[in-house]
Amino acid sequence: MTPEKIVNLQKHPIKDINYRKNCKAKLDLKGALVMENFLTFESLDYLQSESRELHHLAYFCHQNHNAYLLKPDPDLPDEHIRNLAQSSDKGCVTHDQIPLDSPLRTLYEWSVFQSFLEALLSNKIFPYTDNLSSININYFEKDQQLGWHYDNASFAVTLMVQAPEQGGEFQYLEHLRNFEKNDQGFAKTEDLVKGRIPCKKINMGDGSLVLFKGRNSLHRVTQVKSDHARILVTLNFNTEPGIMLSKLARMTFFGRLE
Repeated sequence: MTPEKIVNLQKHPIKDINYRKNCKAKLDLKGALVMENFLTFESLDYLQSESRELHHLAYFCHQNHNAYLLKPDPDLPDEHIRNLAQSSDKGCVTHDQIPLDSPLRTLYEWSVFQSFLEALLSNKIFPYTDNLSSININYFEKDQQLGWHYDNASFAVTLMVQAPEQGGEFQYLEHLRNFEKNDQGFAKTEDLVKGRIPCKKINMGDGSLVLFKGRNSLHRVTQVKSDHARILVTLNFNTEPGIMLSKLARMTFFGRLE
């Protein structure tokens, strides 16, 4: 399948300079950009079938973690937001398990798509050098979730392949901490986690592309409440070449190093 048959270029002319500027302005303002119906009907149907066929390869894991994705701080109490436990569980199919002719590989490697992302992020981007981490298909089945957390990466690029019928809602609030200035925003983070302040929501329909800046925006995915799983593809890039996902992360999310 050619790139032009994968992306709905009539709705999302990602080659166009003015369209790129408009998308960048929205991303910079809100920290999130939702591009509904980014995929053509043909490519969405293909990817839905492909992801279901690959499901048996998924490695499922459960994690307890804090919102900062750091080891607990023994100088702070367990109930402090820095240490307060969150739960995450999902299944994952790794890059090397995705067929060579998959539209996911075609899109990921398409120079036009990469230059579009670079224009929005004001950065050069590079794939992971390990063979597991660049493209991942993530499965959230009934009662599975992604707990409150901040991302280590400065941005995330995701494709919603199949939205659940109930639950699996993406919730967030931007600018709760300032990683660059070493301000962890403990008070605001605790307020959101404990429901004292409202969060925002991102609705992702089937075939949507979402760009999200999660380093300073606390976010989670609520429990899926339907048998219809939430299937999300992460298209993972780095702003520097030669980066591998850490051994700990690979063992945690994929159950293997290579």
